[in-house]
This record gives sequence, C-alpha cells and structure tokens, in this order.
Amino acid sequence: MDFRSVSLGRYWLVTVTSACLLGTPLLATSEAAFQYEAPAIEPEAASGYNEKPGWSTESFAVAAANPLATDAGYQVLQAGGSAVDAAIAVQMVLTLVEPQSSGIGGGAFLVHYDGSEVKAYDGRETAPRASSESLFLNGEGEPLEFMDAAASGLSVGVPGTVRMLEMAHEKHGKLPWAQLFAPAISLAEEGFEVSPRLHASLAAEERLRDDPLASTFYYTEEGEPLPQGHHLKNPALGAILREIAENGSKALHTGSVAEDLVFRVQDHPVRPGAISLEDMATYVAKERDPLCTAWQEYRVCGFPPPSSGHLTIMQMLGIMEQLPALDEPLEEDRPGTEWLHRFLEASRLAFADRDKFIADPDFVNPPGGDWNSMLDEEYLAERAELIGEQSVGADGAEPGNPGEVETAWAIQPLQPEYGTSHISIIDEEGNAVAMTTTIESAFGSRIMANGGTGLPGGYLLNNELTDFSFRPLDSDGSPIANRVEAGKRPRSSMSPTLVFDRDSGELLASLGSPGGAAIIHYTAKALVAMFDWGLDAQEALNLPHAITLGGAAYLEEGRFPAEVIDALNELGHEASERELVSGLQAIQRTEEGFFGGADPRREGVVMGD
Repeated sequence: MDFRSVSLGRYWLVTVTSACLLGTPLLATSEAAFQYEAPAIEPEAASGYNEKPGWSTESFAVAAANPLATDAGYQVLQAGGSAVDAAIAVQMVLTLVEPQSSGIGGGAFLVHYDGSEVKAYDGRETAPRASSESLFLNGEGEPLEFMDAAASGLSVGVPGTVRMLEMAHEKHGKLPWAQLFAPAISLAEEGFEVSPRLHASLAAEERLRDDPLASTFYYTEEGEPLPQGHHLKNPALGAILREIAENGSKALHTGSVAEDLVFRVQDHPVRPGAISLEDMATYVAKERDPLCTAWQEYRVCGFPPPSSGHLTIMQMLGIMEQLPALDEPLEEDRPGTEWLHRFLEASRLAFADRDKFIADPDFVNPPGGDWNSMLDEEYLAERAELIGEQSVGADGAEPGNPGEVETAWAIQPLQPEYGTSHISIIDEEGNAVAMTTTIESAFGSRIMANGGTGLPGGYLLNNELTDFSFRPLDSDGSPIANRVEAGKRPRSSMSPTLVFDRDSGELLASLGSPGGAAIIHYTAKALVAMFDWGLDAQEALNLPHAITLGGAAYLEEGRFPAEVIDALNELGHEASERELVSGLQAIQRTEEGFFGGADPRREGVVMGD
C-alpha cells in the first residue's frame, strides 16, 4: 500500500510529480534516477499533544519527526534504497523543515544493523583546535550564563553530520549519494508550509532575532514569526545541498561554504568563536564499536562514549532488574507510584556515575579499562541496594566505584541540555538505522549561515560545545572529565537504540528520542513499556514521563493525578510538574511485519509498505 495516498492520522499526503515542481531534473545522472514526488500536507493543530494511531507495515518502515521528512525516507525505501539512504534523505529534509532541532550544521550518532553486524557511526561535533578549558568562563573565572554562552560563536563545534552520513553511505548505501538530496532540494527551492511546531518555536525564541540572516528569513519586518502555513522557500540551503550532493562532504567542509561558516562564527558581534578552516577541513567521522548489553531476554545495542545514553539507560534498567518484581507496575494505564520511585532512584544513581566518569573516550579512560564495568551485574546489584523505601533526595546520590580510574575525576555540576531529533528506519532487507541528530538547543547557536551564496535562508549552526562542563575543575582543583579540550567531542545524552532477541539474534526494534539529558529517561521508559510491559510502540510512546537529572523530580504536566505527586513527595523526591516534550520514534517487529509509533508530543509520523 502507498501510504502517501491515504490518511495518516491527521496528515493527508497527496502526490505531485517532480517534473511539475521543477521543470528540469534536480540532479543529472546517467543511472536510473530516483524520482521524488513532493507531498502536500495539511499539518495537525498545534495543541502540544495529538493522539497518533500507530502504523502497521509489511515490508519496511521509517519514522521521523516531521511528515515531509518521513515521506522523503519512505520514497527512498520504495525506490529500493537502503536504511542509510533513507536516513540521509530524512536528515536533509529535517535541516529544512525542522531547523530548530537538527541539520547539516550539527552532529549525529547512527547505529546500524546490516543483518549480521551492528556498527556505530560517530558524527559528533568537535571543539576547535584553539579551544581551552576556560572557554565558557568570564573574566572573573566564573561560568557564563548558559544562554549567553549558547547564543554565541563560542558554542559552535565543528559539525559532523554530513561527513558521518557520507561514511555510512560508503559502507551501506545503495542509491547514488546525489539522488538522496532530491527531496530536500525540491522542497527548499519550491517551498513548504511552516508547521505549527516551527511557528511555535520561532514565537518562543528571542535570540534568533539578533542574527541578521535568521531575523530577515524567519520573521516579518515587524519582528513577528512566520505564521503557520506560510509557504517558505530556502534558496540558500537548496544551493548548498546541490553542492554537497554533487561533491560530497568536502563541499561543506572546504571551499566557500566552509569559509562562510568560519566567518559567521569568528565575526559574532558579542562572543566570537575560534573555528578555523583547518578545523573544518580535517574533521573526521568515526566508526566505533557499539555497546551491546544483555537485559532480560534481549540484547540492547546503543552508542558508546562520547554518548552517555546507552551506559546510563542500561545502568538504570540493570539496577531496577536487581529489585524484586512488582505485581502491578502500571496504575490506570500509567506508571505507578512504586515503579516511579524505583525509576527515579535508579536515575539518580546512574546520573551520579554519568557525571563523574563519562566523556570523550579519546581523552578519558573508562573505569577499570572497560566501559562495561559500569554495567557489571555485581556492581549494579551493589547500587540497587542503595534504593530503599525513601528517596536518597536531590543531593543524596553519590557515584559508585565500578573500577579503578587513572585520574581522580570530579563530578560535573548540573547544567542544561536541550534539542535534537530522532530517526528510526528498517528497510526491506532487514537493515536498520537508529539515528539521533542535533544542533543542541532550539536553533542552536542562533547563528545562520548561507554558504556565501548571497541568497535568502541557509542553515543554523550548532551550540554543541555547551554540552561540555563550563567549569573545568571542582572546588578542590580536580579535573572534570567532560571539560573543554581542543579537538574533544562533548558528552552527549543521545541514545539511538536497536533491540535484538538474545537467543535468535533477530532484530526486534529501533527507537530513540530527542530531549537533552531527558533522552535517557524517555528511551529507558519506552524500552520497559515495550519489552517488559508488553505495550505496542505507540502505547509505549504515549505514556506520561517522569525524570530526574539527579536533583528534583519532574512529572509530565497534566498527565499524573495529584495524589501520585503527593505520594512521591512523601517519599522524598521533591516532585513537581513540568512540560516534558519528548520526540520518541519507535519501530518494532511484529508477526505481520512492523508496527511503528510516533510521539504524540511532536509532528512525526511513520510510513511504510
């Protein structure tokens, strides 16, 4: 079935030929060209929470945070492309239609399964060569305010998404690289409708108006955000994508596009950054060994450091697995108080370890010489013994001792983490992608680059360096593992995840989420809901959220009765309500094929045949 011709919840997708849109081919090629057909979409209302039906498919499925991006991946898969091919098409469209969350100016982690092996591809941004550990300290040696640091040239890391996708495509691509850019180029040049989420993000944003390119592109002359439904073209991005399609990642990392990026960063009027042309040209994407961990009857594979996601998720689940089973973890179709207590306590313990030990593995050695020491069953059993009837409280969780470390690392202070988008794909041959992609906070560094094209629009640069600890040392002078260092990759919470049956090795699911440090909680709870509680992917994603980053606890606003919050406070959790906007995507294997879920808190959909 062609899902582009039927209702997708509240989305209607209508096919239009690319010839009608452009008149001429997007990209010349001697091979049989992938023919992109641009869909017309009626966006859902911007209520903040929109019920999604879940989607069943037989042969393949793609899930992404915007229906235009999902459709691009769908068409690539339908044309015989691989999961990686589809991910490239999805990412390029997200750069255009969801610029606040990810794009070619940022970084990404991709976990890939080719039917026999799992690989991890690292496109995380790096600190420029001229960076020092005092990058985010003021003249008195104190940390800058977060947004003062983020909305500046200081925060921009060397982007890695395009170079990483190029590496993955060389190994796992089927369609020509250039053809995968056709959807984004078409939509950039012919235009798309501003979605409710993009409009709301622009309306809530203040500092983006300070950037002259972004201000004139995303706001009216009166300073108002472009309205929902506004037909927006981005000719600068279209021109840049054409260059990358034709010449590969070097078109972004060298030449006029790189020169423009360096100029925008170094010419920031308040806090210029230090990215150089050499930094851009020499960026290296990395293939890393994934971390695959036994949990119940499953094998859960995720990203190793510099991501803290997999280690922290599996610490949380491993600690909870050591506790006596609960008869009724769910109460009225939501996590119950006793389960929430355990989940929050396990989170506090895992985040205490995360904040001390995890950082870029090229700069920091793991405890005991192996990151898996943090997931050792005996160690997790020791940590589980710390969970009692009462919470340890906001300041009560201390890091453990999973193994000897060469340096006495200090604990990183709590600071904000934001942003990102997630893509899950399984193709017709059973190859799978889980990819989480980011420019960090909404609209990144609030710096727009147009590649030196002189055309309206462009793409946004990341503020990924604010994922480093602003303080390099603690009060005793001990170094913080995740401090700024030249060439280093900041610690991330991104958690792209693939799940397998431990006995048969069969792929069971691809999932992940945006949400800053809360990515870890969102993904962990989805795993529990799907594989412990037996919910389908959509039911799992619909569940209300609860998080703690080690301090107070937060429950998703309006999703829990007051008595649950009161009960958690009686247990010492310092719980309150807060808006918790995840963007989970999940695809699970079924007897008939696949079933996909998209987070009701965002605009995503799932498509497939």
